[in-house]
Amino acid sequence: MSTFVIIIQIVAPVFLLAAIGFGWVRLGYDYSVSFVTRLAMSVSVPCLIFVALMNAKIDSASLTATFGAAVVAYIIVTGVIYVIVKLAKLEGSTYLHPLIFGNTGNLGLPLALFAFGEEGLSFAVIVFAVMIVYSFSLGIWMVSGRGAGSNVLKEPTVYGALLGALFLYNGWQTPIWLTNTLQLAGQMAIPLMLITLGVALGRIDARRFMRPLVLTVVKVISCATIAAGVGLYFELSRIAMAVLILQLAMPVAVTSYLLAEKYGADSETVAGLVVVSTAVSVITLPVMLVFLV
Repeated sequence: MSTFVIIIQIVAPVFLLAAIGFGWVRLGYDYSVSFVTRLAMSVSVPCLIFVALMNAKIDSASLTATFGAAVVAYIIVTGVIYVIVKLAKLEGSTYLHPLIFGNTGNLGLPLALFAFGEEGLSFAVIVFAVMIVYSFSLGIWMVSGRGAGSNVLKEPTVYGALLGALFLYNGWQTPIWLTNTLQLAGQMAIPLMLITLGVALGRIDARRFMRPLVLTVVKVISCATIAAGVGLYFELSRIAMAVLILQLAMPVAVTSYLLAEKYGADSETVAGLVVVSTAVSVITLPVMLVFLV
């Protein structure tokens, strides 16, 4: 089977499910993004993360290395993006969050699953958990200019990740009836997130493309390069390294737009970054997968 066919098999489900959401809202049908997002982030995603980590076939050393690599990578990415934003004389409250945090949930988790199977998903949820904690603490401060550390304590995904890591580290398992229930709830997460991503993109109106295009290219190259360097330093396995690179190079998350809207940043500019970076990812993600798979 050719590399091209393999890549198409990986990315097609991701973009087709997003296209369903995009088409759904463009046809004028109702879709409550707030309800579905709350359902996914409060129930489905925590269950997905917990079960994925509990059943992960990775040793504690790999878990620790991947966690450490993700933390270090995000610290370096933050420093690099901060310098870029300052040199370009851009507004930090508008540009820092979207350029640092990618769509590691809606897009990153399913892509890691389709590309690298359950092992890839296990590594992806570790990176996703680090991103969630960072995004809902210091990330909100970047947008609003005020502390928001307590928001992390309200995120069920954080508890799902911590419990999953605890069970993985100690080799514990939940009873079969509970595992089956959690697994079933978690299976909702990926299609729900992808369809919701398409719906959100379908509702965003962004007409300025040149600056978002340049910043998207800068984001992808910077994040992928930093992730590769950190992965080599931590001597990650091939799959862990590939997942770290993919996760950090994800397009701008819709969450960045929602936070900009909530805290008074330039949400229209962030919307442009979301749309353009997601459109560009149709090209960049398959290209990266050619080298990573």
